[in-house]
Amino acid sequence: MKVLFLHSLEKKVGEDRTRQAQASIGENKGQWVAGWQETKEDGRLSHETWFEGAAWDEMIVSFRENLLAKQLGGFLPIFDMGWLAEGGSFDTKTAKLQLLQYYSENNPNEVMYEELRQWRLKQASAEGKSPFLVATNRLLRMISTFLPQSEEELLQLPGFGSNKVALYGAELLRYTQNVERSTSFPLGWVQDQIDPVQFYAWQQQEKERKRQAEQSKREVKLKLLEAITGGDSLEQLREQLQLQRRDLMIWLEELDREGYDLESYIEKGLQQVPSEELSLAWTAFELKGDRYLKPILQTLYNQDELEGKDIDHVYEWLRLLRMKFRRHQMNKEAAAAV
Repeated sequence: MKVLFLHSLEKKVGEDRTRQAQASIGENKGQWVAGWQETKEDGRLSHETWFEGAAWDEMIVSFRENLLAKQLGGFLPIFDMGWLAEGGSFDTKTAKLQLLQYYSENNPNEVMYEELRQWRLKQASAEGKSPFLVATNRLLRMISTFLPQSEEELLQLPGFGSNKVALYGAELLRYTQNVERSTSFPLGWVQDQIDPVQFYAWQQQEKERKRQAEQSKREVKLKLLEAITGGDSLEQLREQLQLQRRDLMIWLEELDREGYDLESYIEKGLQQVPSEELSLAWTAFELKGDRYLKPILQTLYNQDELEGKDIDHVYEWLRLLRMKFRRHQMNKEAAAAV
C-alpha cells in the first residue's frame, strides 16, 4: 500500500508518560484506505481500519469522524491538522453563525434568556403568530449571552436584520441596555475563545440532530397524510399525533404549500363555520392580505364578542380558510398568466 498521509498523535496517561498513535491515509490498487494504529498500555500495537473503498469523499468523512472521536478521547496531534477540519475555515457566513451559536450555548445567561422568552410569548400572543416567528431560541440565546446595547450591535447578530430591529429593537434593548457585560462588540474575539476540536464535535452533533429532525418530520407528514386519506377529523388527528391545535395547523399548512391536495379536507373542516363569517373573513383576506390572522380576527369580532368565543377554534378555521384563499389566489394568478 502507498501511504499518502501519516501523522502522529499522543495521549498523556500519567505525569511523565504518553501513548503514541498514528492516523493514516493510503492507496492500494485504486482503493483508499484510512486507519489508525496506537500503542496500548501493555506496549502492544492495536490497528483499526476506518475506511476502505473507492470514494474519496466518503473516506474523508470517515477519517474526520473517527479522528475526532480519538481526539475527544485524549489523543492530540503533535502538529496542527487544521486542514482536515470541515470547511477548513471559520471565515464563511455559516461558520460565523455556528461559532456564535456554539459560544452562546456554552456560555448561557439563563436569567436573561427566560426574561426574553417571556417577552416573546407576550409579543407573539399580541400579534397572533407563532413565538418562533418573532424570534428563534437561537437568537434569544445570542442576545442573552452577548447583551447588545444598541441597534447597531443588534444588527451584528445573525438573524437580526433591519426589519426585526424596527419591530422589536427598542423592546429588546430595554432588557439588555443596562445590564453589565464582560464581553464587547464586534464579536471577532469569539473565535479565539473556542476549542476547534470541541467545536467540530458540536457541528457533527448538530448535523445528526437535524438529520433526526428531518426524519421525524417525514414520519409526522406520512401519518398526517394517512389519517387525512382515512377521513379522520381534526380532533382525531390531534389525539393520534399528540399535537396542539396550532402545531397541527402549521403541519397542514406545510403540506398544502408542498402541493398536497387538501381541498376536500379543508372544506370538511369549514362546514361547521357560519357562511356569513366565512364570507366576511374571505373579504378581510382580500382587503388586508393573508400574512397575519389577528387583523382578520379583529375585523370579524369586537372585543365583547371575542370574550364569548373559543379563540383557538376561531384561529383554526381561519387557518383552513387562509389555505383555501391562498390556493384560490394561486389559481387566479396562473389563469391570468396564460
